[in-house]
Amino acid sequence: MIVVTGATGNVGRPLVALLTAAGERVTAVSRRAAEPPRGVRHVRADLDDPAGLKDAFDGADALFLLVAGQDPQAILDAARAGGVRRVVLLSSQGAGTRPEFYRHPAAFEDAVRRSGLEWTILRPGGFHSNAYAWAESIRRGDAVAAPFGDIGLPTVDPADIAEVAAVVLCEDGHVGRTYELTGPAQATPRERAAAIGAALGAPVRFAEQTREEARAQMLGFMPEQVVEGTLAILGEPTEAELRVSPDVERVLGRAPLSFADWAGRNVAAFR
Repeated sequence: MIVVTGATGNVGRPLVALLTAAGERVTAVSRRAAEPPRGVRHVRADLDDPAGLKDAFDGADALFLLVAGQDPQAILDAARAGGVRRVVLLSSQGAGTRPEFYRHPAAFEDAVRRSGLEWTILRPGGFHSNAYAWAESIRRGDAVAAPFGDIGLPTVDPADIAEVAAVVLCEDGHVGRTYELTGPAQATPRERAAAIGAALGAPVRFAEQTREEARAQMLGFMPEQVVEGTLAILGEPTEAELRVSPDVERVLGRAPLSFADWAGRNVAAFR
């Protein structure tokens, strides 16, 4: 049995569907009530309460783990006690490129490596789906706003992350590896807005924020150190952060999906 934490999220939801379609037994874990796909067991639990995960882990042999909660060692201990022998951690590119800002995912990575379990770490960059933050503005006909409008990064489709996770959870040959997950090409915020406009068949206006305007907005939903790290990546990306990684294609045998692919599949969110 495979336990998927964050099962209602942008990665967890398609991952549950992929595993179920492949005939795997799945326990979907989320903090809020959810209606899982047919044949999937749902457990409502919080990674901040490792003791409350016992029911989810009992009888499991693999775990897809989010960076959530404050005690990764306690989560991993509970997983091992339940029978888990393989863990796939959804971390962040920033844990490798800017660990001084991304201390939380870096701590999870360290705990996973020391756990004694078979492990694989996934380090995606920014998600294509971060553009959902623009949906309300686009529906109103307003301009979308982002800082550093002409700096491109190779953001990644959550569907690709889910497919990579499904492969490494179910197949051998990935133990002890860290995969950097990106899209197929760099795209700027201005270009991403244009791609949504192309999917809609109507132009989407773009307004560039100052760094301080973006910082003030991001502080409303992100810790300060993560805000500073994110702004540094967006505005002054390192060579590693600009690099298009081969790892999605290496694992899946196909090129990663572009932002335009994502926009076309999810255009209904912007109408």
